[in-house]
Amino acid sequence: MVATVLPFIADHVDDAVLNFDESSLLLLNVLIGLMMFGMALGIDLSDFKAITRSPKPAGIGLGAQFILLPFATFLLTLVLDLPASVELGMILVASCPGGNLSNVMTYLGGGNAPLSVGMTAVSTAVAVVMTPLNFSIWGNLNPVTEPILRSVSLNPMTLFVTIVLILGLPLTLGILFARWKPKAADRMAGPFKVFSVVVFIGFVAVALGNNWSNFITYIGFLIGIVALHNGLALLLGFGSATAARLNNRDRRAVTFEVGLQNSALALVLVFTFFDGLGGMALISAWWGVWHIIAGLTLAWFWSRRPLAPPSEAVA
Repeated sequence: MVATVLPFIADHVDDAVLNFDESSLLLLNVLIGLMMFGMALGIDLSDFKAITRSPKPAGIGLGAQFILLPFATFLLTLVLDLPASVELGMILVASCPGGNLSNVMTYLGGGNAPLSVGMTAVSTAVAVVMTPLNFSIWGNLNPVTEPILRSVSLNPMTLFVTIVLILGLPLTLGILFARWKPKAADRMAGPFKVFSVVVFIGFVAVALGNNWSNFITYIGFLIGIVALHNGLALLLGFGSATAARLNNRDRRAVTFEVGLQNSALALVLVFTFFDGLGGMALISAWWGVWHIIAGLTLAWFWSRRPLAPPSEAVA
């Protein structure tokens, strides 16, 4: 029965119509902008100075984030042979930077929180270039997904401008405000970040409720794919940090930064450029739910394991 049902669902995943109108898309854009602005309020120049003084952990994390993960995802899509829109959704998510959630999970899991914040800020800035570049390269190299990109005539420059407006502009404004009004930024940073994250989770919950029938229909098909993909991302972060002999705290920060993607950005891009194409939208949406579950689970596991001294390198 399962063997016959799952192929049927896979063949019809692009027929899924999500209840997500223009006003919802605008609200999602605003929420992501607020989250980026709130994150920037808590960024201190010392975070960047710490990275420049000890660039190895951040360099390992960013390399795994923007080079290893997109390439590994491309290979994974070739092996799994999934519907074209699902594979393109996986490539898009893998091309996105880490999200604010990585900072929270790093803190809960006993990782290097300042490093995590610094990497998120840098990866968000780098994503302005690397997200459209990776998506264009790997999406076009995959013979299954290339026709979708060709049919929508996606212009990388248009994608670049969109990401600048969604990520780059709020991040820049937040950093400038923090320098201009440091005391106000200090008072606002914590509550602002909590407020934006809570509102975003509420938005996800409402969107999930409005699309419950699609969720029930396709969750059995998607859950294994997203779990495998997210597991690959976490493993790449952990493996890269271990191979580079980073200490335990840095290793945890890198793992979360590589493994927890900004799937909200992916969802915005799907509805902006692909009219909410079923497989892409569902992969991005379920990633947003699943990586919270996976992140909390890993953070809980690590919080119960003793940390070696910060100076200790991985043997």
